[in-house]
Amino acid sequence: MTCQNIITAVKELRDKYKTDDPAELCRRMNILLLKQPMGTGDSSVKGFFVEKYRVRAITLNSKLSPESARIITAHELGHAVLHGGSGLDLYSDADIFRQSSRLEREANLFAAELLLSDSEVLSTLNRDNSFFTAAAELFVPVELLDYKFHIMRTKGYHLAAPPITARNKFLRDMEVKGDDGEEGC
Repeated sequence: MTCQNIITAVKELRDKYKTDDPAELCRRMNILLLKQPMGTGDSSVKGFFVEKYRVRAITLNSKLSPESARIITAHELGHAVLHGGSGLDLYSDADIFRQSSRLEREANLFAAELLLSDSEVLSTLNRDNSFFTAAAELFVPVELLDYKFHIMRTKGYHLAAPPITARNKFLRDMEVKGDDGEEGC
């Protein structure tokens, strides 16, 4: 799938449902959004998308912060929109499928395009913010901003190269907190 296809898919969702909130999009698209405890710490499962017998569901780790849950929901929604009905009964973090890296990259691009508008990124950068400060002000990991830069360059924006190159599986490293608010082990 090309970057332009992903941009178009996000635009069509925004136009049809009049929102860019991933949880609201799930509700309107009849995608179940479930929360379950799936461990704490860096190696815990953050979320996954399942489609079986035309029932679609995104399950999130119930220990995610609201900001992280929003990002993971957008990423998994990307799998639902871009890869749903692809014949894969279950998508998971495991490298079961040879195309996993491509699927992850596409879902990350989808999440970046859905969560970050061009105008808010440009506005944040035009306040003379560094790349890292801009990501913090936008409440996203720097890797997600790197994906957005890639999309914006595809759209014709002239942006300096970010000081990082995001890995496809950066969301795995997002922090999950334990019950008491302390970082899990």
